[in-house]
Amino acid sequence: MARGEDSSAQQAGIKQEKIEHARHKAYLFAGAAGLAGLMFGLDTGVISGALKFIAQDLGADDRTQEWIVSSLMMGAAGGSLLAIPVARHSGRRGAMLYAGLLFLIGTALCSVAHSVGMMIAGRVILGVAVGFASFSAPLYIAEITEKRQRGKMISLYQLVITGGMLLAMFSDSLLAYGGHWRWMLGILAVPTLIFILATMNVPYSPRWLVSRGRRKEASHVLQLLRGSQAAAQEELARIEKNLQREDGNGFTLLKTSPGFRKTFLLGIGLQAFQQLAGINILLYYAPHVLEHLHFSSEAAVWCTTLLGFANMLATGVAILLIDRWGRRPLLLLSTSIATVSLCLFGLVLFLKIGGVAGSIATIALLVTFILGFAIGEGPVPWTMCTEIQPLKGRGLAIACSTFANWSTNWLISNIFLSLMAALGDYGIFWMLAVFNAIFFLIALFFVPETKGCSLEEIEERLNEGARLRDLGQPASGSSGRHLTQDAGGAGRA
Repeated sequence: MARGEDSSAQQAGIKQEKIEHARHKAYLFAGAAGLAGLMFGLDTGVISGALKFIAQDLGADDRTQEWIVSSLMMGAAGGSLLAIPVARHSGRRGAMLYAGLLFLIGTALCSVAHSVGMMIAGRVILGVAVGFASFSAPLYIAEITEKRQRGKMISLYQLVITGGMLLAMFSDSLLAYGGHWRWMLGILAVPTLIFILATMNVPYSPRWLVSRGRRKEASHVLQLLRGSQAAAQEELARIEKNLQREDGNGFTLLKTSPGFRKTFLLGIGLQAFQQLAGINILLYYAPHVLEHLHFSSEAAVWCTTLLGFANMLATGVAILLIDRWGRRPLLLLSTSIATVSLCLFGLVLFLKIGGVAGSIATIALLVTFILGFAIGEGPVPWTMCTEIQPLKGRGLAIACSTFANWSTNWLISNIFLSLMAALGDYGIFWMLAVFNAIFFLIALFFVPETKGCSLEEIEERLNEGARLRDLGQPASGSSGRHLTQDAGGAGRA
């Protein structure tokens, strides 16, 4: 009897070891895809320190500088839509590989640019690459990770973005003393090559394989990711069930499914207000804003690096909390902090508080805003937009919400300096505070709590006609429903 118990315990131990090994592989593959976020962060963050030197060498006035900065966002908006057919036919993995090649081309063009036109062309190509990456990487990560770890893993992508921004800002700070802007831009070829090599070694998404009729390959990948044939077959059956339920593609769903129209619009709203919150224009133009407030050029660049560090630090905290606290609490806390800090920053500017007190207040409030943004407004939209969309409409919905993110980013970065001249420095930050307050209301009334729910469970609730707030874990007492707990600890309607 004891021998039989020992044998059973040994088999259970081996089974658990296989599951843990498979889980580590899933983390490794998600990490490789997350390097797309590193490229995203590097190529968007590097411009803050390089812009002044580019403007001096290429003779760019304020309006031209706005176009140099915003041209990447314009390319990213287009790239997020071009990524739809690429990801459909070549897979999420294929889209990431194309992004890597475009990163190399754009980096080379920018680092040798001898005119504004050439610089803008290189930035547009980099933007298309960023659009491909920001569409395909979060989608890939969401489709290969377990539901209990999905929020953390997608947020890890956001952390890598902030890490890329910080690395770019730190590199800019070191190279700023000599004005070596070509090195600032050209050195990004090294991480690009690493990203391409890493992407070549990840498997295709099982959900994409099923949608292409490659069931055997999907089963193999799921077993590789889950470490259990039973778990792989169960997940495969749920993916196939959702595919069979939905006829047509994303455009068909948009016409026929009221539930999909709601999640489609919510995804666009989340991504648009993430940019209207003001994070990227602050990071792009922080040296310009700080110099306007009488900081020296070197101090302004190093203060921008401090903002990048705060951004990465708070994103790391968000990763630890997003699958514990949930998406909604983080987003509500984040929008509250961002709104208050921007209101106070605008007040400091309005009252023209100068000297040491003004400098301390300026840095403290900007860091507070960054911390507030990064704990929720940064990672939650990327996480939510991959979670709430049904499988057949996921590609279209994520592409359109990513397009909304980048087109909004392009708009505000293209007019920021001009708008600050028109509204005054305090006026522009009060305007951003209003956008953050609206974001708070969207989170309060429309954002569901998807912590601990599988993509298939969320889709089933969408098909059952649940309201947006109830797609994940329904609010207590809403619609007469009550919560029960499943084995993974997730609330179910």
